[in-house]
Amino acid sequence: MRIMNQKIYYVVMLAAILLVGAAGNLSAQGFKSVGDGSSFKEKGIVVSRDGEQMMIREINGSEIYYVELTPDTKVQTYKKVFRGGDQYAVSYLLRGLRVQVTGRGNAAGHIVAKQVDFDPEDLRTAQSLQVTLDPVDKKTQENAARIAENEAKIAAQEENAKRMAGQIQEADALARQAQATADRANNRINGLQDYDPIKTLVVPFALGSSTLGPQGKAIIDEAQAWVKTQNTKGWMISIIGYADSTGNSARNKTLSERRANAVIGYLVTKFNMPLTRLIQPFGAGVDNPAATNATAAGRAMNRRVEIKLLLNKGIAGD
Repeated sequence: MRIMNQKIYYVVMLAAILLVGAAGNLSAQGFKSVGDGSSFKEKGIVVSRDGEQMMIREINGSEIYYVELTPDTKVQTYKKVFRGGDQYAVSYLLRGLRVQVTGRGNAAGHIVAKQVDFDPEDLRTAQSLQVTLDPVDKKTQENAARIAENEAKIAAQEENAKRMAGQIQEADALARQAQATADRANNRINGLQDYDPIKTLVVPFALGSSTLGPQGKAIIDEAQAWVKTQNTKGWMISIIGYADSTGNSARNKTLSERRANAVIGYLVTKFNMPLTRLIQPFGAGVDNPAATNATAAGRAMNRRVEIKLLLNKGIAGD
């Protein structure tokens, strides 16, 4: 009971750090720059991730680092005795996860990650935290820094306009134009935390199985054909696995995760879907049933994976 209470306390405190700290400290202090070509190895907590970019806060400090993830970035658990760590996709780098980032700085002062290591227990804690937080607010901290940068640019433009003696009318016009441009930029930045649902696909699974069957593949294939006809700019994908109430909770949790991974594997191998499109993969077990588990028909509806296509307004907007 004491261990469980400690875990709950950690989740609550970590949520408070992410929500309150993101709104205050990040906008005030900005990001810690890393020298171009400088080696970097630091432990921190993931405070934001969107696609191939994430931010981490130092474990024992307040510095925030901007991390760029590439197709060559290795994401894994810490090495074990006599063997290496288990490999994971970048989509498992959730908010609240304690990680160790190894890489080098680039010309922008960001860290280009070569390797990201974490502890499996920390991943389970971060997944629990992820359920309690709205996944679409991942860009809050980055937005604060960008808005501050835009405000500084506006102030500089207004100051330059005042120095243009004899051209007051032209300076006013430039200032108004700069303000409008900044407003559009801010609106787009704010839109990075706003997702609109586009389409939800339900992929069925057999009792006790995590194998993607012909029916499920046909549903995905048909949807992919439709996607090819669409403008997919700003599209993200959320994939969540579920199970019926048959069996124990731990087994259903694992089974639902395997079902989600089976769908991800099919999308990657057949359609070359980039993993950076994923908001998060997750196995919800018996949570959020689509129908009653009291009947065979209801349980069949609950053995599923939901693929949600979402539009990130900030990326898609002008």
